[in-house]
Amino acid sequence: MYGGRITSEEKSTLRTYIWMVIAVALAAGGIYFFVLDQKQQKEMYGFDPNRPIPTDEVLRKRLKSEEYAVVRQNGSETPFQNEFWNNSRAGLYVDVITGEPLFTSLDKYDNGLGIPAFSKPIAKDSLVERADTSEGMQRTEVRAKRSDARLGYVFPDPKSPTGQCYSIYSAALHFIPKEQLKDKGYESYASLLDKK
Repeated sequence: MYGGRITSEEKSTLRTYIWMVIAVALAAGGIYFFVLDQKQQKEMYGFDPNRPIPTDEVLRKRLKSEEYAVVRQNGSETPFQNEFWNNSRAGLYVDVITGEPLFTSLDKYDNGLGIPAFSKPIAKDSLVERADTSEGMQRTEVRAKRSDARLGYVFPDPKSPTGQCYSIYSAALHFIPKEQLKDKGYESYASLLDKK
C-alpha cells in the first residue's frame, strides 16, 4: 500500500483471503451439521432405558401423523390396510416412541382381525393394561409402560397359544428385521428370535 491506496494486486490477494475464510467457515458448518445429524441418528438406534422420553413437540415432528394419532390421540387404524397386519418376516416389534422391544415375530399370529396380533409380549412388565369403556364398550387397553404410548387392546382368544390376544396397532410399532438387528442397535435381543 502506497499512500493509503490499495493496489489491484492487494485487492486480488484480499479477495482470495476472504473467499478462503468463507470456504473454511462453510466447510466447518457442514462438518458440524453432519456430526450433529450422525449423533441424532445414533441416538435413535437401539433401545436405551436411560434415554429420556421425547416431548410432545418432538414427537409431533418425528412421528408420522397416523403414528402420532394412535399413540398420543387414541386414534385407530383400518383393519387389513395397515403396515404390519400380514407381515411374516422374522424380527422385533418395538415401541414407535422409545424403540423398546415389545413383541417378537415368533409370538405373532393371524387372529383374522386385520391388525397385528401377538400371543404375548416380550416382557409383561413393559406394558400397562387399563380398562377402556369408551364408545359404550368394555375393553382392556394396552399401553407401553415407559412411553405411555397407546398400543391397542388385549382380550381372550382361544386361537392364541396363550389364550390371550394382544391386538396392537401397526402405527404404534416399528419393525426391526432379524437381519438388521446388529445395524440398528438390537444385537443383544437376537436370542429372542431363536425358535423354541
